[in-house]
Amino acid sequence: MIPLLGGRYRPTELLSDEGGFGRTYLAQDVHKLNECCVVKQFAPKLQGTGPLTKAIELFKQEASRLQELGEHPQIPTLLAYFEQNHYLFLVQQFINGQNLLKEWETLGSYSEIEIRTFLLDLLPVLKFIHVRGVIHRDIKPQNIIRRQSDGRLVLIDFGASKQLTATVQTKMGTVIGSHGYTALEQMQDGKAYPASDLFSLGATCFHLLTGVRPSQLWIQQGYGWVQSWRQYLNRPGRDGISVSTELGEILDKLLQLDIQKRYQSADEVITDLTSQPSPLSSVPPTILTPTFAATSVNKAAVSLKSNSKLQMQLLLGSSILVLGLGGVWYLQTRPHTMSEYSPPISRPIPPEKSVPENSFLPKSLKGHSSDVNSVAFSPDGITLGSASDDKTIKLWKLASGEEIRTLQGHSTWIWTVTFSPDSKTLASGSADKTIKLWNLETGKLIRTLEGHSDGVASVAFSPDGKTLASGSASKDKTIKLWNLETGKLIRTIDGHTNGVSSVVFSPDGKTLASGSWDRTIKLWNLETGKLIRTLEGNAESILSVAFAPDGVTLASGCGDKTVKLWNLETGKLIYTLKGHNDKVNSVAFLRSTSPNGVTLVSGSSDKSIKLWNPVTGKEIRTLETGSGYIYAVAISPDGQTIAGGGSGENILKIWQMIQ
Repeated sequence: MIPLLGGRYRPTELLSDEGGFGRTYLAQDVHKLNECCVVKQFAPKLQGTGPLTKAIELFKQEASRLQELGEHPQIPTLLAYFEQNHYLFLVQQFINGQNLLKEWETLGSYSEIEIRTFLLDLLPVLKFIHVRGVIHRDIKPQNIIRRQSDGRLVLIDFGASKQLTATVQTKMGTVIGSHGYTALEQMQDGKAYPASDLFSLGATCFHLLTGVRPSQLWIQQGYGWVQSWRQYLNRPGRDGISVSTELGEILDKLLQLDIQKRYQSADEVITDLTSQPSPLSSVPPTILTPTFAATSVNKAAVSLKSNSKLQMQLLLGSSILVLGLGGVWYLQTRPHTMSEYSPPISRPIPPEKSVPENSFLPKSLKGHSSDVNSVAFSPDGITLGSASDDKTIKLWKLASGEEIRTLQGHSTWIWTVTFSPDSKTLASGSADKTIKLWNLETGKLIRTLEGHSDGVASVAFSPDGKTLASGSASKDKTIKLWNLETGKLIRTIDGHTNGVSSVVFSPDGKTLASGSWDRTIKLWNLETGKLIRTLEGNAESILSVAFAPDGVTLASGCGDKTVKLWNLETGKLIYTLKGHNDKVNSVAFLRSTSPNGVTLVSGSSDKSIKLWNPVTGKEIRTLETGSGYIYAVAISPDGQTIAGGGSGENILKIWQMIQ
């Protein structure tokens, strides 16, 4: 290697000398203040004219494809392509992040919500390249990078791509693709189509979801694993991990061996994903918000449950980036940050502790086998209730942290629970589209309320205990009011244009506030069912709303990482509270811990709970969870205990104030 390549690129480190016919270097562009870039040197190790010709062809294809496709923000930009000293060189944009194989090795298997978020972030990229006649032909976790700056997925390694109109036939021994991830028609005939990339995408989802590498299964049984992929969900150590019927059907269609039965375009997959509710949603935090059409990313709010896959804490350390023919290895030392347009569910590194926690004593409550989507304290202060993706509700004795009983009856994930004002009844809402009322003294089911056409994301009792309000997901978009004495529907309230993630009664019981994935908060007159006003100005989905004790102030948690305080008499925004590094899934008010008598509490996917002074808008302290996203927060009636439910190692945790 000479000091400068192309008169401007200085190699600083050999990143990879693998892949058969390429070396990859980290380099500096001396014309751009030594900005980092990636240089690939074509240095074939192949023997014979045929393989060498094919390697040269693939290398030139990568340069050609990147020049065409690099305008997309999730594809590396081609900076230069030249010949020097009888070598070919390609210079690419340096993508600072880690590939999904390394992410999986660090964090463990993905949850359903993360798979949905992954698909909704990457499918638009595939649509972009397919519309331009390019097939990637080697989609796998190693070739997808989560960009550190904004959490977006970047598709790399176009060395194996080709134009749809090309007639190159793959010869024996030169198959383009990776065993296990490559579609049958591509493996047998060397022909690839958009549907071929979609098979590889399905195989990648399988790998990230189960932790089983398709390449290993292919060696053992060829394509035999495809029709029985579900058996790998419940292998030893995964404790009953499952996927919803809807996602299972999508993966089935992605993994069809017969190309005619497979999805034919990225748009078809997107349509199926966004027309269904996310089965793993926690109330505010984990619900799939089909905002994909607007941002091409969707976070679907998704809170998408980053549900089980969002476990384990990320470690600052080495991560791998594989680019093109070689691979790029480097140390990643900065935590992930999420842009307002990134998928709601990326897996950020825990932020530095910003506030001491010496006045709160943390304690984990063990019992649930999957993410906790909702937590609630009984008004008498004796009991804590928690709802989980494991289809159960658990009741805990607050004084000792002991489990009292488990309530079972819902057929799938439970998104929300709340206690009646007299502490005798518990209401739960589930992705199974029902609400169940439970007798807390006996643990028996009182009745099931049916009528929603989609999952129930939020439930709330009126202050007098006579009425229950429920909000439903995106196919339904309605709020329903129920007579608790008769179990009959009082009225249905329409007005939101997307799922209703959170409903709450005002302290006087005259007003209902609802937050929605349509980015609005609506206030309703409960006597008439009429809309009072709409609060607008949010950049992302509203995931949680809570009334302050004065009944005049409302707090909202939003997918844009902020908490907002609203004056309900004027409809004006009071404060925007910034400090969280990821979406704010839950908000609640705590009495008697701050000078003004009220503290605002917020829980976020940045794995922290923050306490705020709602009068000044200043942050008071941060409670770190250690691992896992926070999907829900609740405050005990005496203000002495904060409960947080979420994902990770400590999926249910309480912080008790030390006097």
